[in-house]
Amino acid sequence: MSIKYNVIIQKEENWYVAKCIDNNIVSQGKNIEEAIKNLKEALELYYENEELVLPKETYITTVEVTI
Repeated sequence: MSIKYNVIIQKEENWYVAKCIDNNIVSQGKNIEEAIKNLKEALELYYENEELVLPKETYITTVEVTI
């Protein structure tokens, strides 16, 4: 199963901080790629022992908005 999450990345001093805004899991790295890689690992570990059960008629999607 694959799920897409919304992520915000901010530079803070010498680190890039990646935060999943859907569940508040945070990680960091020395560059953007490392921050994202570390966040993916943190998300995988978080859900490793969790069973993701969605009620019937539940849909997960993303939308793009121009601002």
